[in-house]
Amino acid sequence: MAGKKTIKIKQIGSPIRRPKDQRKILIGLGLNKMHKVVELQDTPEVRGAIRKVPHMVEIVEG
Repeated sequence: MAGKKTIKIKQIGSPIRRPKDQRKILIGLGLNKMHKVVELQDTPEVRGAIRKVPHMVEIVEG
């Protein structure tokens, strides 16, 4: 993975009683269960999706 940065994202909020578009963003990020952690490439698209649901995800250090 020379030069390709990744970012770890953890789901900390429930999609229950949230707008449908926010639920779709979580699924698009590969998140569907509480406290699940996924590692994705650090792209502007991923960063933008994280900015849409900052109350439901957190960036995991390390």
